[in-house]
Amino acid sequence: MDRKYRPIERFWPYADLPEQPTDEELASLDPDLYEALYGVRPRPFSITVVFPDLNVPRFVEALAIARESAEFRETGVGADHRYRARFWSSDATKLKQLFLIVDTDGTDVLIDDRPVPYARELWLPLIWFLIPR
Repeated sequence: MDRKYRPIERFWPYADLPEQPTDEELASLDPDLYEALYGVRPRPFSITVVFPDLNVPRFVEALAIARESAEFRETGVGADHRYRARFWSSDATKLKQLFLIVDTDGTDVLIDDRPVPYARELWLPLIWFLIPR
């Protein structure tokens, strides 16, 4: 029998992947999935602002504020490129400064990493009360 092909000895093209997820992969998990897999992770109350590239005059300032947040990540490429900045309640002033710059229809506000109703209309103004006058 004359074979026209020779089978490859490796069976899976991704054999070099680590068996344990990286810290970045764990951070990107949905909070409910993380809780189901690993249990509840203790973390203070947070508000996350997720925004795209914007053509606004103060966008460079917005990125500087976002990078100073408790957690900052960039995800996606091209039209799906997003910046994600997490703030604790003690950072209410910085959160407000960032949100006033990036407040557009493409901006999402997450409460403890979850989209909740009225996050912009109710939760953010409640956080503004924490800003000392």
